[in-house]
Amino acid sequence: MGALSIRGIRKRFGAAEVLKGIDIEVAEGEFLILVGPSGCGKSTLLNMIAGLDTPTEGGIHLGAREITALPPKDRDIAMVFQSYALYPNMNVAQNISFALEMRKVPKAERDAAVARVAMMLQIEHLLDRKPGALSGGQRQRVAMGRALARDPKLFLFDEPLSNLDAKLRVEMRAEIKRLHQRTRTTTVYVTHDQVEAMTLGDRIAVMKDGVVQQLGSPAEIYGRPATRFVAGFIGSPAMNLLPVQRNGARLLADGTELATTAAQRAALQAAAGGEVLYGLRPEDLGFADSGLPGRLAMIEPTGPETYVTVDTAAGTLTARVPGTPALAVGEGVRLHWAAEKVHLFDAADGRRLG
Repeated sequence: MGALSIRGIRKRFGAAEVLKGIDIEVAEGEFLILVGPSGCGKSTLLNMIAGLDTPTEGGIHLGAREITALPPKDRDIAMVFQSYALYPNMNVAQNISFALEMRKVPKAERDAAVARVAMMLQIEHLLDRKPGALSGGQRQRVAMGRALARDPKLFLFDEPLSNLDAKLRVEMRAEIKRLHQRTRTTTVYVTHDQVEAMTLGDRIAVMKDGVVQQLGSPAEIYGRPATRFVAGFIGSPAMNLLPVQRNGARLLADGTELATTAAQRAALQAAAGGEVLYGLRPEDLGFADSGLPGRLAMIEPTGPETYVTVDTAAGTLTARVPGTPALAVGEGVRLHWAAEKVHLFDAADGRRLG
């Protein structure tokens, strides 16, 4: 049994089933990310772990203790919300210590906890200020401090960086990662941002329509996506997915045979017939003297790299190339890639082939 066990969780609202049998084991000290588009069920699942909602079926264990029916106050869980949820009439120190005060923790212990988390979060100079006098990033630090002061068995984060601007998001993302490295408290973190998911998580659960599409390390999720949805959702720019026709173990796009590995050809021979999606990460495409011919349709320089959209007979492909190459819209090019970089998916059910 892991530090957190989620077993057979289903949730129905009337006839609508928003969670369809979720099974996840979270190890002690692990940082698990729940990621997916709006409406996929990730926040609903987090609310059930927190005790803010109850499952229709299934159970939740924290360590050896079942917490499915326990009220939030009895679960030994701390939660950080998107909205900060600070008391406007209290200063920072009072906000951090309030939960401890409600638990009748002696004042000396409360003061020590406030000092400890304030130093950890570098907010010692803000302890006398009210939330209205703080920036968004400072408020989020205070919200995290309030959770840290409790020293819980489990941290829950519900899209805590959504209200911050781009620069602050990067800073706070690094802060959260440093905090987890220091405390090693088991953490479940909900986000729709794939960059947060890839940079923060020990493991990632990618959700869609109330189902976990894939659960694995960031390297596994990115390098070997289990479904077409995961392939398209994780990665920026998104993976190129070309619909191609099969001729036995050969894949053809507008009469052009596309490269595959021996293992992929064996998987194609074993699989039922039908259309296949041919996947290529943008960074795995490059320009060469030979390869698939195409014409530049769009060039997007970002500084360290450039996104290039190429129209080909097989379909439109996006390449991510280093630097700012001397290219012009309308120019003819040839795209090259290695067969071992190819991802294949069944077009009908979206599952990975090979």
